[in-house]
Amino acid sequence: MSAPTAEKAAKERTFAYEAVDAKGHRSKGSMDAPDEAAVAAGLRAQGLTLLTVQHSGTGLNREIRLPGMGNGVGLKDLAIFSRQFATMASSGLSLLRSLTILEEQTEKPALAKAIREVRRDIERGSSMSQAMAKHDKIFPQIMVAMINAGETGGFLDAALERLAVNFEKDANLRAKIKSAMTYPTIVICFSLLMITGVLIFIVPVFEKMFKNLGGTLPLPTRIIVTTSHNAGWILPLLAVIVITGTKLFKRKLRNDPAFRLRFDGLKLKIKVFGPLFTKIAISRFARNFGTLLAVGVPVMQALDVVGGTTGNAVIGAAMKDVGNSIRAGNTMSAPLAEHPVFPQMVVQMIEVGEETGQISSMLDKISDFYDHEVEVATESLTAAIEPLMVVVMGALVGVMVICLYLPMFTVYQHVAGGQ
Repeated sequence: MSAPTAEKAAKERTFAYEAVDAKGHRSKGSMDAPDEAAVAAGLRAQGLTLLTVQHSGTGLNREIRLPGMGNGVGLKDLAIFSRQFATMASSGLSLLRSLTILEEQTEKPALAKAIREVRRDIERGSSMSQAMAKHDKIFPQIMVAMINAGETGGFLDAALERLAVNFEKDANLRAKIKSAMTYPTIVICFSLLMITGVLIFIVPVFEKMFKNLGGTLPLPTRIIVTTSHNAGWILPLLAVIVITGTKLFKRKLRNDPAFRLRFDGLKLKIKVFGPLFTKIAISRFARNFGTLLAVGVPVMQALDVVGGTTGNAVIGAAMKDVGNSIRAGNTMSAPLAEHPVFPQMVVQMIEVGEETGQISSMLDKISDFYDHEVEVATESLTAAIEPLMVVVMGALVGVMVICLYLPMFTVYQHVAGGQ
């Protein structure tokens, strides 16, 4: 096998899919492909329309899903919805009939409800983008803007196809990050459970033995024994503090733009994780901006949408500066160069795109480049975190064992001194 072929095979993953043919017959199977878009393309070549697709990950590469936590509408659901809708629109099915079919076959109740209400609003005379804008918790800004452009320009199927690709790439990016965090999450949870079990079940046994031996316990042992006595209220209190603090912090981020800007800026400056957060933000910015421009969304509207969809307030502030520059008749790349979050390569490529009139394709190339950079950085970070977590877990076990056995050494010294 040649080197390029081996590299391509190494990047391919197995996907389980469900598809339907022209006669409406459904079929299930699996396919080796780099991503969901390649699966959809392969099935189209066979005369099939993709309905659902899922990566058949196993072991620690599988994304963690908690019971009851996977019922929301995610990027994969929106990608499937967009691709199916694009297929039906390009096949000549009417808008209302397509929405009826999509409502019936979606597995997400929240998405089915939103589709039903969108269809009813369209029947009353609303445009599709206006109807979707009422459900901003289901359909993101970028989706509404692109569908609006597709309706206006008469290329709704092409806009939906671009949306599907955009959502699939973003979903893959997030899945890689979540997969990388699986191992540390398991180790942390196991460590917490181990510490709780030792405090509740093991320490009382040692305490009883210490009382029979007599003498004064060392300070580290007394701390562990006291913690064990109060574990019944300390652990619930810690859980309440963590949950309440998290909710208040999220509310602060959502309601205080200045705090959000400071926090997002701090995230990008963290030593180890900062470069990764920066690459993720740039990738989303380039992908969303390029996708919007490719389907004809006006630049100013695209900047507003991108500023709110990258997930980072620093990028949002940069988009405002870019908008002000364009209003003044200046270039897009000039204000980007003043923001440290954008590397020179990104600024130069956007400048070349402006000069050649290929800004959308340049943004797509930037997005693909940083998608690869995120994948490499995530793998490197995972390789560094795994041994570190083992050391941390071993240190926790070692400290607790030493604290519990310290009284033993004191007793031995007392006995030896008495002899």
